[in-house]
Amino acid sequence: MTLTTKTFTKLQRYFEDQVTAIKSSEFYLTLKYMPPLKRWATVIGLFLLSQLVVFGSLYLIFGGIVVIGFLASILAGLATGLGALPALFFKNISKNLFNSMLGAAAGVMLAATAFSLLVPGMAYGNQLWPGKGIYVVSVGMLVGALFLHFADRQLPHVHLDSIADVRLNSLNKIWLFIIAITIHNFPEGMSVGVSFGSGEMKNGVVLAIAIALQNIPEGLAVALPLVGLGYNKWRAVGIATLTGLVEPVGGLLGITMVTVFQPILPIAMGFAAGAMLFVISEEIIPETHSDGRSRYATFALMIGFIIMMTLDNMLG
Repeated sequence: MTLTTKTFTKLQRYFEDQVTAIKSSEFYLTLKYMPPLKRWATVIGLFLLSQLVVFGSLYLIFGGIVVIGFLASILAGLATGLGALPALFFKNISKNLFNSMLGAAAGVMLAATAFSLLVPGMAYGNQLWPGKGIYVVSVGMLVGALFLHFADRQLPHVHLDSIADVRLNSLNKIWLFIIAITIHNFPEGMSVGVSFGSGEMKNGVVLAIAIALQNIPEGLAVALPLVGLGYNKWRAVGIATLTGLVEPVGGLLGITMVTVFQPILPIAMGFAAGAMLFVISEEIIPETHSDGRSRYATFALMIGFIIMMTLDNMLG
């Protein structure tokens, strides 16, 4: 048994144990035997109360910008679930359509990386260290790329470009792929948080929109294989949504970090840009060309880039 298989088996066993522990808890059993209306009212009430505590605490400690950035990263992460919704109606989609969606996502991310992270990052760097902003951001980019490089090496997962099509034929392979999506969603969420942490609302909004658009095909790529293997359709959509909800964790870390330690903002923006460029080059673009040259994906990338560049310009 390989190290990757052993690690995956341990992770799977750990999550199964946690689910079993939750299902046997007194609180879960109490909820389970409540009348449906009362049960859902209790769950929704507890959820809203938890959000009030979380957002209220963030507002009191860090201020309004942190709350807005955290909310934006949550909405961007939830776009993964939005992208998974077609799995309720289809078990498969055209390869050209899927490649075009991924190509457009790559274009959107490239534009957001350039105009919402690198350009303002260099400007902030020059304010702190006149004439040296580009070097500070460049160092951050390399650190971000190296971070994902070592994460890829250490954590078991399957790369997008190793998948023959969106219908995977192995449950283990699907879950390794889901781990890969989750790994890459963390720095994406962090980039949204860092951008809001700069105090420039426009950059944060543009980046959140870009990440949300990029998450849509990822959600579909997670949900369709699970449905193809017989998973309940709503459960498949739920799993896809959960892969995106690691983004608020990264978003909260990014925005609080640069809010408290303002001088690291240019490095943090470079870090987020480097991580996103790593994902685009290592995962998304190779997948769009996995069956050879894909002209659809190429033009979709350009269109995605133009749309995001235009949006950035419109928001001023």
